[in-house]
Amino acid sequence: MLQNGERLKGKVAVVTGAGSRGGVVGIGSATAILFARQGASVLVADKEEENAKRTLAQIEDEGGEASLYVADVTHSGACQRMVEAAVSRYGGLHILFNNAGFTDRKSVVEIEEDSWERVVDVNLKGTMLACKHAIPPMIANRGGSIINISSIDGMRTGWRPNVPYAAAKGGVIAMTQNMAVYHGRDNIRVNSIAPGQLWGPFVGQIPAESRELRRRANPLGAEGTAWDVAWAGVFLASDESRWISGVVLPVDGGTVAATPLSMLQHLQEE
Repeated sequence: MLQNGERLKGKVAVVTGAGSRGGVVGIGSATAILFARQGASVLVADKEEENAKRTLAQIEDEGGEASLYVADVTHSGACQRMVEAAVSRYGGLHILFNNAGFTDRKSVVEIEEDSWERVVDVNLKGTMLACKHAIPPMIANRGGSIINISSIDGMRTGWRPNVPYAAAKGGVIAMTQNMAVYHGRDNIRVNSIAPGQLWGPFVGQIPAESRELRRRANPLGAEGTAWDVAWAGVFLASDESRWISGVVLPVDGGTVAATPLSMLQHLQEE
């Protein structure tokens, strides 16, 4: 697999939720690492400093250019200072990868208001605030690429009740398309990636049989990882996708293309 290259050479990227929890690699950490491997200068942003330090250490060990920034994206001032830090340290901003996320898997009758607000604030409001403050310096740079992490849960009902997360991620998709239209003439491309049921930190505690069932439920019959999403992020951040904007790209092994009956024979396998 291609590791190091120059697909993002000379670009400055902010990646939110870029910290590593250790163990299973998450989307933000994998993306920050790949962006740096492809020549970008990366602001590794996360609410948890120790998690961000782990991602930063790997990038620096590989000789990449990156620095740390601690930010809670649910606050406008924090997002503004985060963007200002990237511009001050690296001279501009070309890429914003909105990955900071939070979930509470509850049905609409189970969810409490404070939990609903937290999920929506992190996933939807946080994405909006980061975009709000990133777009002006991108305009000053004559354009840029914004990549918002949604979820196939924002497109289809998932494998368990997940109402606040699904609502927030559906909102991310709608916001992505709206921004793509109304900032297109600013030469800013805005796209969304909708990861499927990949193996990552959020599902690290599920039983082995559930993990195997998830694998069999997608048409490719293969388990995805954060690196699959990160490589899609590299493409959407690069000039290779210069004429792509307003899309929702599922990275899900074909899950949203299937129906339950189409996968029945695979789900019945021993």
